[in-house]
Amino acid sequence: MRHLKRKRNLGISPSHRSSLLTNLAVSILDKERIITTVAKAKEVRGLVERLITYGKRGDLHAIRLAARYISDKTLLHKLFTDIAPSFKEREGGYTRIIKLGERKGDNAPTAFIELTGRQGQELARQRKKKRKQGDAATPASKEAASPAETEKSAPVKAPKPKKEKTKEKDSSEKSGAVEQKEATPETPKEKKPAVKKKKADKE
Repeated sequence: MRHLKRKRNLGISPSHRSSLLTNLAVSILDKERIITTVAKAKEVRGLVERLITYGKRGDLHAIRLAARYISDKTLLHKLFTDIAPSFKEREGGYTRIIKLGERKGDNAPTAFIELTGRQGQELARQRKKKRKQGDAATPASKEAASPAETEKSAPVKAPKPKKEKTKEKDSSEKSGAVEQKEATPETPKEKKPAVKKKKADKE
């Protein structure tokens, strides 16, 4: 029986659960809008609102309490200087959960969780536009880089024929030396008939 046990265990160990919730809370404060399951969104909502409350307090002890969960100093600075001041007039209800439907594969119910009043949809659209622009820029850069690569590859291939010329020179020199060697034995052949003539003269 689970009497007075309102915590969702999420089917994982306590250490895994705590690390999962801290990672989700950090990503929500960083991106201000994420997609996750409904159970995880409902569990992490309390942690995110507690961190924003620390940011609204703004004293040293609150910074140290928030630093237990947020190890990134830039994100901690963003919480205390940007996110928390935007909720000064709001007392609670810093997050919003919007159900999306079942996820393909395991059929788990999914939902958006975002910070209210922070224009999470516009930020998501801007990120999508940046990604599309980056994807469109990458093929153009590759095409622009291809002729440069060909130009770079051309001088690398240029020295190869020079080596072949040297080889040809070496082969021509060797052929000339062989011809000289072949020409040298012809001289004694010319001398032999002269010797025969001398013998004939003596007779």
